[in-house]
Amino acid sequence: MRLRSRQRAIGFFIAFGACLVALAIALNVGWIILNWRQVALLVFGVILFMAIIAGIVLNTIFLVREVRRNEQHDGFINAVTHELKTPIASIRLHLETLQTREVDETHRKEFYSVMLTDTARLLRTVEQVLEAGRTGQRRRRIDRSVIDLGAVVQECLQTVQTQLNPATIQYSEALNDGSRPLVLGDHDELRVAVSNLVDNAVKYSPQSPRVAVEIAAFDENRLAIRVTDSGIGIARGQLKHIFKRFYRIPKRMVLRVKGSGLGLFIVRSVVERHGGRVFAESAGEGMGSTFTIVLPRA
Repeated sequence: MRLRSRQRAIGFFIAFGACLVALAIALNVGWIILNWRQVALLVFGVILFMAIIAGIVLNTIFLVREVRRNEQHDGFINAVTHELKTPIASIRLHLETLQTREVDETHRKEFYSVMLTDTARLLRTVEQVLEAGRTGQRRRRIDRSVIDLGAVVQECLQTVQTQLNPATIQYSEALNDGSRPLVLGDHDELRVAVSNLVDNAVKYSPQSPRVAVEIAAFDENRLAIRVTDSGIGIARGQLKHIFKRFYRIPKRMVLRVKGSGLGLFIVRSVVERHGGRVFAESAGEGMGSTFTIVLPRA
């Protein structure tokens, strides 16, 4: 209901702006016809007319952007609320069961496992929000040191594989000179960026995800981390938007996958702060996707 009302608001502002433009054109053309002999006034009128048109167009663009930004903020709040509420409700239910009933040891261990998983999900959501807030601080300094990208990636994969079949993720290094993939940067931030890409690859894949993570030489001075999945893919028109804050691809593409819309924004912010870039490639919906992080060598 709220989405429809905002769509109507966008339509109203666009129509209102178009009407004002048409009215201004009609008045200006009529004035020119009636006063064509007065050259000075004619020039002044044309300049004023262009200024009015520019102001109307800019005002309409601003209003439409604000409406869309508010929609994204609401979507983010709803998503984060769900990501917080669901594990909390699950943990509470299992705790109440343990408190009020006699549970055998097998079910007790199962309950503990579920609660630990929900706690990890809850902690990850909080970390995402905090990291997004930190990435907004443009003057924030990072502690740089020489880091082995291979060690960082394997650390991330070990964390993910505790909840998955190890055979679903393949890791490889393809460095022709046999050297280690060393970069200069912040270990924790790079770990967050890689973890977000791997988590997305698993989350947006079918029930039996196949994910390949590779470290290779991008060129003589840069290294590339490629995360390739066999998931739902990305439409070409969405590729340029997915790294924006709060942005989520249309629901018809993501099925029931939940998220905050911050993961890829955090990845882009971290990578750019390290002097690199990140981009996505996909052949289309249902064709999987590849995310590539490019970083300068140490």
